[in-house]
Amino acid sequence: MDCLVCNRIKEIKIGKNPYFVCELETGYVVLGDSQRFKGYTLFLCKEHVSELHFLNHDFKLKYLEEMSLVAEAVYNVYHPNKLNYELLGNGDSHLHFHIFPRYNGDLKEYGNHGKGPVWWLPREEMWNDLYKPSVEELKIETKKLKEEIEKLQK
Repeated sequence: MDCLVCNRIKEIKIGKNPYFVCELETGYVVLGDSQRFKGYTLFLCKEHVSELHFLNHDFKLKYLEEMSLVAEAVYNVYHPNKLNYELLGNGDSHLHFHIFPRYNGDLKEYGNHGKGPVWWLPREEMWNDLYKPSVEELKIETKKLKEEIEKLQK
């Protein structure tokens, strides 16, 4: 099985994923490879399933609770106008949430007064290397987010 999310989790476990923020009971928190939307974060499920309803009931509730905690931490650190939560799985069917901080006008160059889903961006902009954080930026941002998650857990 060649699963991108499983491969990212393997990198976390051997200390080779610079986007890693922290491990929770049901998943791993990572910053997105692209920060076109500053604070873009993912919550990768520890279980390799494609759908929420495939999870054991108690695990599913804990996963959703932790996803909400991660989103709250993203909100507190990055102060967006809104958060978008996405559980897609069309590209990588391993259960994972995308948490996108949204800011007024962050899509203004694409009409509709800057309102709409992040996927309206052309792929070449969404994943442009201009938005890839440096090693130093990653250290700073992962630390801020980890500290906020730890604060919220208390």
